[in-house]
Amino acid sequence: MRRMRVQWMVVGLGLAAALAAAPAGAQDAFGVPVDSSSTARRDSVAASVPAPRPDSASARPAGAAPVRATANPRLSTVRMVRLTGHPRTVLRTGPSESDAIAAVFVPGTSFPVLGRTGDWVNVRVSPTETAWVHASLCSEYEDLSGLKMNPNPKLYSRTGSFVLLGYAGGYAFDRKSNSLALGGRLAYYVFDRVQAEVGASWTHVHRPAEIVESLFGLSLEAEDFDMLFYQMNVTYEFLPGRQMVPFVTGGAGSSIMLGRSEASFNFGAGTTMFLSKRTGMRWEARDYVLHTGEDNARRLHHNVEFSLGTLLLF
Repeated sequence: MRRMRVQWMVVGLGLAAALAAAPAGAQDAFGVPVDSSSTARRDSVAASVPAPRPDSASARPAGAAPVRATANPRLSTVRMVRLTGHPRTVLRTGPSESDAIAAVFVPGTSFPVLGRTGDWVNVRVSPTETAWVHASLCSEYEDLSGLKMNPNPKLYSRTGSFVLLGYAGGYAFDRKSNSLALGGRLAYYVFDRVQAEVGASWTHVHRPAEIVESLFGLSLEAEDFDMLFYQMNVTYEFLPGRQMVPFVTGGAGSSIMLGRSEASFNFGAGTTMFLSKRTGMRWEARDYVLHTGEDNARRLHHNVEFSLGTLLLF
């Protein structure tokens, strides 16, 4: 019995020594220690894996911020070639006449350009194939189909639109009397900068009596009459398509007063402020130049009009 007890003690000491020599984490999923041979194999495999490069993510300092991968920006244009050879164009496997024929295409066929060697252009003929074509058999151009346009939402093209305008203002006959003027205009945008315009207005001229010199001497005369005047103008805008648009205008027409019709021309300037794409306000000043009176006593008049109106585009 004493001898058997000594043998068990020796076995127990051997097991304890083996467990102490095994690595702390060398256990399987059930907590059973693995043998030394499997551990040695694992160590040999780990030793065979190459160490990470110093510039890899694992070599970054602990406090350094992670590096984010940046995708290449998408090209807005692509270099292309269009075949021009007649009746067929031969594409080759290399940049020389001695290389084998890769394909034959009709004129007008286009391919993306991959590179260039001397007079030979390397093109992509399919997702998996490339070929070479001589520069004399094709023409290069920029493909803009992938170019994304972001128009300015504050700019509009008004070409082809009609403008209906109603206004009221002050009218100074011969720059000496003030009266109310009412009128309207219809314009058409021939171009973004140019409008063709027709208009008609009415005013009542009232001027106190004053001394007027005529062929028969001096006389005291007063003026009190209605006047209707119309005109055809061309208007030029300096900042077309914007919300605030200054302009100049000029044209010719006629003024009807006291039973007579007098030819006139006018010029002026103003500003249009568009409240939306279809509505706006317009203020301007115009000078109507005309002659009145009998043949032997013609007088030149500068009649100034200041107006404010609203407009509608359609």
